[in-house]
Amino acid sequence: MTDSFVKTAMAAMLLGTTASMAAAQGSVQLYGLVDAAVRVTGNHGKTQMVGGGMSQSRWGINVTEDLGAGLSAIANFENRFLTDTGNTAAVNYFQQAWIGMRSEDWGQLTMGRQFNVLLEVAASTYASFPSGPFMEVYKPEIGVAMGTRTNNMLKYAAHRGPWRAGLQYSFDEGNTVARKGSEVELTGGLAMKTAGGYLRYAAGSGLAIGGAYMNTKMPAGTQFDAYTLGGSYRSGPWYFSTGYGMNKRQNRLAAEDARLINAYWGSEVNGGFQPGDADKRQLLQLGMGYQVTPQLNMGVHYYHVKQSGSSSGAFNNQANFIVAVADYAFSKRTDAYVGVDYTRISGGAGSYIEKTATGDLVRNRAGLTIGLRHRF
Repeated sequence: MTDSFVKTAMAAMLLGTTASMAAAQGSVQLYGLVDAAVRVTGNHGKTQMVGGGMSQSRWGINVTEDLGAGLSAIANFENRFLTDTGNTAAVNYFQQAWIGMRSEDWGQLTMGRQFNVLLEVAASTYASFPSGPFMEVYKPEIGVAMGTRTNNMLKYAAHRGPWRAGLQYSFDEGNTVARKGSEVELTGGLAMKTAGGYLRYAAGSGLAIGGAYMNTKMPAGTQFDAYTLGGSYRSGPWYFSTGYGMNKRQNRLAAEDARLINAYWGSEVNGGFQPGDADKRQLLQLGMGYQVTPQLNMGVHYYHVKQSGSSSGAFNNQANFIVAVADYAFSKRTDAYVGVDYTRISGGAGSYIEKTATGDLVRNRAGLTIGLRHRF
C-alpha cells in the first residue's frame, strides 16, 4: 500500500466526516422580551407597577438541528416572569417545553407543554393588535381560550401554500382528585385530556381567516367544547380584525374543577367575569389599527361578552370591553406604549370585577397603562 493511497483514503474519510457534520448543523437561539409598566385603575382601583403591561416578560431558547433531506430536529423551552418582582408568572417554570421533528414535505410533530389550537389560530390570524397579539393586563379574549397552554400534548402542523392546519391531543396524566380535610385538591398536576384542531388561510394580499375547535376534559370529569373563528385584513397602514369565541360546558361542573374555570373565566385581566353556575360564554371582538408613521402605531379594540346558562340567574350577564393603544418604536427592539381601557358588566348580581374592602361590588372600571418594552 503506497503512501499516496493512504493519504488519498484518509482525505476521503475526512471529507466524508466533514460532510456528515455539515449535514447535521444546528443552531441554538436565545431570545426574550422584558416589559414593565405603571397601571392606574379607577372605580375603587389602585396605582401599581406591573411586570408586563403590553406583553408578558419572557426568555427562551429555540433549538434547531438540520438532519439532512429536509428533516430537522426542533425544541423550545420558555420561561415567563414578572419584571416588577423577578418571580415566575405561573406555577409552571417553563410555560413552553417541547421537542419534535420538522419535515419540509410532511409538516412537524411536537411533544410537551405547548399553546393550544384555540390560542394558536387566534394569535396568528386575528390578533387584537399588530404590535402584540394581546395586551397582557387587559385581554378579554383569553377568557375563552381554555387556559392557552396544555401539558402532555402531541401537536401536528402542516403547511401547504397559503393553508396551514394543525391537530392536538393531550394525555390525561396526573388527573387524580384527592380530598384534604374539607378542601379539594388535585394531585399529580393539572393535566387535562384535550383533542382539537385548526385550519388557517393566509393570502399574500393581506387576508387571513381561520378557525379552531377543542374539547377539554378536566381532571374531575367536567367537559367543555370550545370554538373560535375569525379573520384579519391588512392594507397599507390599515389593519382590521374580527373574531368569535365560545366555550360550552357539556355536563355537570365538578366542584374539583370549579377553580380552574374561575381561573379561565374570572381573571381580572379579562374582566373578572365570574362564571358561577353559568355554562356558556360567547365573545365577539372587532378591532382596527393604523400605522401613523414608521414609529407610531395606534389601535382600538372592542369586545362584547355574553354569559348564559345560569340556573340561578345570578350569572346570566353581559360585558363590554374597549381598549385603545398607542405604541411608539424607538428601534426594532425597544418601544413605549400607552393603553386606555374601560370595562362594564351588567345583568345578574353574581358577576363583578372585584370587591372593595367594604364589600361593594365593582362592575365598571377604567384603566390607564404606560410602559416600556424591549425584545432581544
